Amino acid sequence: MFIKKLYTLVFIRNDAQILLGLKKRGFGINKWNGFGGKVEQNEKIIDAAARELKEECCLNVKTSNLKNIGHLEFTFEGDSTMMDVRVFATNSFEGVPSETEEMLPKWFELDQIPYDDMWLDDRLWFPYMLKGKLFYGKFHYQGFDKILNYTIEELESMESFYAKKK
Repeated sequence: MFIKKLYTLVFIRNDAQILLGLKKRGFGINKWNGFGGKVEQNEKIIDAAARELKEECCLNVKTSNLKNIGHLEFTFEGDSTMMDVRVFATNSFEGVPSETEEMLPKWFELDQIPYDDMWLDDRLWFPYMLKGKLFYGKFHYQGFDKILNYTIEELESMESFYAKKK
C-alpha cells in the first residue's frame, strides 16, 4: 500500500514555446521540468499550483486561467510513497520569468525540448500535452533513471476521470 503525496506541475505555453525550469536543488536537481511542488495541508490543489509557480519563477497566474490537463502517478522501487501529480497548463500569466533559488526558467521552442535532461517519463506524456490532449499516466521507477513499467492513456475529460477514481 502506498502513501499518497499530492503535488502540482504547471506549464506555461504559447503556440511555439514552452517555459521550463532547471531544478537547482532537491528532488529532480539538474533536470528541466514544469513548475510545481507539494500541496500544503488545507490548501486547494489549484491554489498550490499558482503558489508554486510564483515561488519558483516569479510569475503570477489567476487560478481561473489554469487548466487541469493531466494526472500523473509515480512510484519508486523500495519506496512506499506515491507521488500524485496534477498537471496544469496556461498561456495567461503576469510578470517576467525570473530565476529563483530553486529554478532557472527558460523558454524552449516546442521542437527543441531538452528531453535528454528531463525525467524519462516526460518523453512519454509530453506528446499528449503538446497536442492539447488530456492524459493519465502511471510510472514505476527503479531509482531515478529507469522506468520498470508504465501505463498512459488519453482522457475524454478530467471530470469523468476523477469521478471514476473516487
